[in-house]
Amino acid sequence: MFVAPLLIVNLLVITGPGAASIVFSFTDWDGLSTPAFVGLANYAEMLSSGAVLNAFVHNILWTIFFLIVPMAMGLVGAFLLSRIRRGQILFRVLFFIPYVLATVLSAAIWRQILDPEAGIGAALAGLGIPFLADVNFLGNPSLALGSVAFINTWQWWGFLLVIFLASMQAVDPALYEAARLDGAGPAREFWNITLPSIRPTFVFLGLMTVVWSFLVFDYIYVLTQGGPAGSTDVLSTVMYREAFQNQRHGYASSIAMLLTAISAATVLGYLLLRRKLKWDV
Repeated sequence: MFVAPLLIVNLLVITGPGAASIVFSFTDWDGLSTPAFVGLANYAEMLSSGAVLNAFVHNILWTIFFLIVPMAMGLVGAFLLSRIRRGQILFRVLFFIPYVLATVLSAAIWRQILDPEAGIGAALAGLGIPFLADVNFLGNPSLALGSVAFINTWQWWGFLLVIFLASMQAVDPALYEAARLDGAGPAREFWNITLPSIRPTFVFLGLMTVVWSFLVFDYIYVLTQGGPAGSTDVLSTVMYREAFQNQRHGYASSIAMLLTAISAATVLGYLLLRRKLKWDV
């Protein structure tokens, strides 16, 4: 009885639409007229689409970047913050603030900062430092994806830091005391005590990073809408464009099924590896 309201909401907004997407992925549907069954035609088109392949490559690059840069920043930042005793709460709040800001607000602020005519490049040029003058971070195909990833990292890494820090504070202090008596420095403490002790948290956040990297949409859509020339397209932006701009809901549903399959394979792989390597021990 207590969980019934949650189950009903889940059924209405997740399970129901999810099941409907499976059905619609086998149809030609514009969202209004009666869906026409087309079999595997949507999947065949998706697998041969240059736009989908381009977006998939960008998702892979995005995943690799976020598994390395924000995770490393969160780990190192949390370890350094765990070494201080005064002002820790203040730093935790400061690092966490970007995560709780609305995505649209953060994106709007960064769009102004990176504006080639009125942003940081123009401001520095006015001070006699012209190396960023006329650099169009979001309009240059070579820089756009990296720029959006940088902005998302600014928002995301503070969340990782707080979670890692909470996990590190649960480590038995006696382990660090014993290591210091044996002459271990901070680097050896981090490698031999901290990392093994927070392994479940590290692996879980790695799993969620992979899943969220393939579902990324908000910052890319607000800042670039997948442009310029598809240089920041990911699977979710292609899916959105096909569904709500081209009115191809059936084809968009097949892309959604691809995202679902990737997420499911990631979670299943994580569960199998956790059992095989005994990550919970």
